Amino acid sequence: MSSLFVYHVSSPEVPLKVLNHLEDIAPTLAEQGITFERWPVSAAVAAGGSSEQVLASCQASLEQLARQRQVSVQQVISLDRPAEAGVGLLSEEHHHAGDEVRWFVAGRGLLYLRKEEYVYAVLCEKHDLISLPAGTAQWFDVGEHPYLVAIRLSASADELRAVVSGDGLASRFPRLDD
Repeated sequence: MSSLFVYHVSSPEVPLKVLNHLEDIAPTLAEQGITFERWPVSAAVAAGGSSEQVLASCQASLEQLARQRQVSVQQVISLDRPAEAGVGLLSEEHHHAGDEVRWFVAGRGLLYLRKEEYVYAVLCEKHDLISLPAGTAQWFDVGEHPYLVAIRLSASADELRAVVSGDGLASRFPRLDD
């Protein structure tokens, strides 16, 4: 089940709010300019598969998503074993120059978003689609035993390059497996 944990940056050990229903999560994130919705996954996708396999399995849905969101660049995150934890992922706070769309097609991951004095920890699972505006401070956790397939989309590869903040905030918040 998807969940949203809202923290104040001064108290990362205790969430101010915990939400578990799309009807509550979506409007709370929308107040921050973030879109959260369900996007159906019609094909079986296994974590650990190659980018080519994942993209081929999801091609029709990705074409529709790309047209609706005006995005084209796709990056696949496909993890299914502890040795891969953190490969290609930033656990430090960072942001991207452009808008970013993440579609979760298998498994789960914990996406942290910082907006001013609050951190929104979104536990994303299969069928979750989250759209982040350019400049959204974020970090991502796949846990100690990752099982995840997510597709990141943006208008250009340059917009997916991460700019690390270097402030260490991410290390103060609970991890996915805590």
